[in-house]
Amino acid sequence: MSADGKLVRDRIPEIIRASGAEPVTYQADPAEFRRRLRDKLLEEVDEFLQADDATAVEELADILEVVYALAADLGTTTEALETTRAAKAGERGAFTDRTIWAGTR
Repeated sequence: MSADGKLVRDRIPEIIRASGAEPVTYQADPAEFRRRLRDKLLEEVDEFLQADDATAVEELADILEVVYALAADLGTTTEALETTRAAKAGERGAFTDRTIWAGTR
């Protein structure tokens, strides 16, 4: 953890208290929260990239939690985010075909 702390899930202070320690926390203002969410996304993506197959799905769930928080911070819902994702997949496709683009001729 950095010297200035890090964004954690809402129940982490409760879990720390249950272990007998007293967490030092504060609530981020909106600008710091947005910055910290972006930092958390990078952290979670890195953890996913380092994960083996046994823990990869759990790491993807962490990424999704951060993405949902970012969507809410940007004023949208998970449903609207999914609608946008589905529309983009309908227009440009998804990644199910495993297509690799190697340039043009």
